[in-house]
Amino acid sequence: MFRKICCKMGKKVGELRSIHYFQTAKNQIKSSYIMKLPFVLAKRFVAGESFEDAAPKVKELNEKDIKITLDLLGENVKDRKTADETVDNYIELLQSIEEADLKSSISIKLTMMGLDIDQEYCRDNLFRLLDVARQNDQFVRIDMEGSDYTQMTIDLFKEAFKEYGRHVGIVIQAYLHRSKQDINELAEMGADVRLCKGAYKEPERIALQNMDAIRDAYKEYAKVLLDKTTYPRIATHDDELINWVRDYTEKNNIGKARFEFQMLYGLRQETMEQFVSEGFNARIYVPFGTMWFPYFKRRLMERKENIWFVLSTMFQN
Repeated sequence: MFRKICCKMGKKVGELRSIHYFQTAKNQIKSSYIMKLPFVLAKRFVAGESFEDAAPKVKELNEKDIKITLDLLGENVKDRKTADETVDNYIELLQSIEEADLKSSISIKLTMMGLDIDQEYCRDNLFRLLDVARQNDQFVRIDMEGSDYTQMTIDLFKEAFKEYGRHVGIVIQAYLHRSKQDINELAEMGADVRLCKGAYKEPERIALQNMDAIRDAYKEYAKVLLDKTTYPRIATHDDELINWVRDYTEKNNIGKARFEFQMLYGLRQETMEQFVSEGFNARIYVPFGTMWFPYFKRRLMERKENIWFVLSTMFQN
């Protein structure tokens, strides 16, 4: 009797294991399929999963006199081996840009270089990359991430700027309450600043929530950069802000060669070409890499038009 019960239990356990393995395999296949399917849609915003995919698109934009910043996608690396590999990948990217004779800088995230592991370790990785950038006369933009990293990012940038000067720049997000102080300090230093609205969801105590207030802050900070720095980077797709910058620079005799407009890959390329035809400097941020999903998600959340574009793409053909 006991043996019979054990046999039945064993059979049941075997069935449960089979169901578990089946479900696991099914979920893995499903996840794999889901991750492959959206990249077809993400191609609107992401130039490819490798440098070889992105390079022809960069060259095509360069031929239209549009400069590029290449952005190897990814964030929040938790182990040193992956962080070290990321630094190697960034260095290889700088070398590939030079070999392909592309008019491109690069954008980096400090969390990909070990900022979550140890700040000093991240600093060493950053300086290793900037040594190559200085040697090749190239430029590295330190991207700004969520507000948990703002102070650490600015601290590391200030250290890097003292050592590497014009080979390194930073990003400031206009919607953060703290940006008023940061923008003034960085302008006094003569830092190379890319000004954007801000792409991360932040609470009200940390960031402005109202778009009119964000635009007002953006204009205030753009004015500081245009008046006090040699070459501010105006990153926006917002026509109100674009027109304000055009009017402000014209009224204050700030030449078109003294700043540049920046936009993201897949959004308003015709506008960028128009800027060039009018004598403005234009730069497009071109993201690529296998870790594209968080970036893709942020692009969708920014504008409802981006969601409609992706949905319409799903039903083509």
